[in-house]
Amino acid sequence: MKGSSEDSIESIRPSNLQAFANISTLHGMSHIFAYGHMTFRRFLWTLSFLGSLGLLMLVCMDRVSYYLEYPHVTKLDEVAATNLTFPAVTFCNLNEFRFSKITRNDLYHVGELLALLNNNYQIANPHLAEPEVLAALKDKANFQNFKPKLFNMTDFYNRTGHDIGDMLLQCTFRGEDCYPVNFTTVSIHSYLNML
Repeated sequence: MKGSSEDSIESIRPSNLQAFANISTLHGMSHIFAYGHMTFRRFLWTLSFLGSLGLLMLVCMDRVSYYLEYPHVTKLDEVAATNLTFPAVTFCNLNEFRFSKITRNDLYHVGELLALLNNNYQIANPHLAEPEVLAALKDKANFQNFKPKLFNMTDFYNRTGHDIGDMLLQCTFRGEDCYPVNFTTVSIHSYLNML
C-alpha cells in the first residue's frame, strides 16, 4: 500500500522541466510544458515556439555568414582644388628653450624660473642632470665676478626659442619645395614661441 501511494505522489509531482517552464519568463514555455495531457492548444504553442526559434536561428546564421564574407564598399570622389592656400602649420614643443642658447646672464635672471637654479643661485637637483649638461650648467652658473646686464624676456624667448631652420628637414606643397622663409614665427602674449 505504501508503494502505491508513493507512485501516485510521484505521478502528480511536476518534472523539473515543468517546474522550470512554470516560473520561466520565456514567452510560451509555461503553455508548452503545462501540467496534464497534450492538447491542441499546447500543440499550437509548441509549433509557434519552435517556428520562432527556427526563424531566429536562420536570421542569426544569415547575419553571421554575411559578416564572415567581409563585404565592403569603397567609393571615392577625388576633387582637385585648384586654388588651395598654404595651410597654417603649428609646431608646439614642450621644451620651450634651447639650453645651448641660454647665456650666463639668462641663467642669472631666469634660472630659478626655469627650475635650473634655486633661490641661492645654486644648481637645483644636480643629480637629475646628465653629466655633459651638468658640466655646461656648472660653467654657466659660475657667478663669481659676474656683473648682470639688463634682461629682456621677449628677446630671451626669441633668441632661445626653437628655429624652423633647424627643424624643417623637407617640405613640399603642391609639388613645390618650401623653405624656412615660407614660415612665420608668431609670439602669443610675447611668451610662447610658435612656428
